[in-house]
Amino acid sequence: MKKILILFFLTVISSFAVNAEEKDPTNVKDCSEGFNRASFSFNQSLDKAIVKPISIGYRKLPVGIRTMTSNFLNNLSNLVTIPNNALQGDFAKAGTNFARLGINSTVGILGIFDVAKGLGFEKYEKEDYGQTFGKMGSGPGCYLVLPILGPSTARDAMGTVVGMLGGDPWYNITIKNDTQYFKDADYYVTRGANGVDFRSKNFDSINNLEENSMDFYASVKSLYLQDRQLKILNTNKTTETQDDNDWDEVGTE
Repeated sequence: MKKILILFFLTVISSFAVNAEEKDPTNVKDCSEGFNRASFSFNQSLDKAIVKPISIGYRKLPVGIRTMTSNFLNNLSNLVTIPNNALQGDFAKAGTNFARLGINSTVGILGIFDVAKGLGFEKYEKEDYGQTFGKMGSGPGCYLVLPILGPSTARDAMGTVVGMLGGDPWYNITIKNDTQYFKDADYYVTRGANGVDFRSKNFDSINNLEENSMDFYASVKSLYLQDRQLKILNTNKTTETQDDNDWDEVGTE
């Protein structure tokens, strides 16, 4: 199953890579709009049937519980952010995020408490392999909407494959390696939790966008591409816990 998923990603990427030389983020081609819209419609059905109802319940939990959940997920994301900081040549941020990971994973009890922030270690934006490819000059390629995973580009999908092939330590110790401590389900639960956390934080914004957009598909596409470009340029220095407009995580909707 794992090999099939990787082969699927590679096939999709190769099919849409015809625009890989395009570096203008405002001019990303929708090379297979029919497929993308069908996938988008499927994801919206999934959102309405599963993710949105769960998010409604999640929003009723005490703020403290939601904050601890966000802290845990943000701490886990450092496993991918740190190597990408280093690949982008930003060793200062890599060092800070490494310190945050160590402090919050231990003193902060697996990251549910952001102890590092109180010690003066600044919280930076997440980084991933798609952003690193962008920093290295790779164009976005064609726009994609993947089933379950959501909006992406050929470049960002390739970044996901890099994670599957060894670049994501959490994926490695859960999906790729059978250990007595972690199982496949642990990875999928955290991915799902990321989606619910994102949906909860942006609940009203997403609903308003859907209600007021003449073409919700086009609106999400525009927001995703703008957000990814801002992240590549490192325009936003920090991420607020309760206001994480991280459109690359809309994929679990």
